[in-house]
Amino acid sequence: MYTVYAIQSLQHNYIYVWLTNDLERRLSQHNWWKEQTTRPYAPFELIFTEIFKTRPSARLREKYLKSGVWKEFLKKIGK
Repeated sequence: MYTVYAIQSLQHNYIYVWLTNDLERRLSQHNWWKEQTTRPYAPFELIFTEIFKTRPSARLREKYLKSGVWKEFLKKIGK
């Protein structure tokens, strides 16, 4: 199973969307400054998740969520 997730920085105006097969591990990495891309924006809160059976289907959804329209939606639900 794969999870597409969105996290929002608690201190900055930053939303990160990605996919993983271990959500708890990834959230820990983001919040404990282990992930180079998100390190400057930690700590984070989880604002959105969706579960998929296959990685290709999760990847398609991740790409869609990164589109401009969905980023605006995620900003609204994150506040």
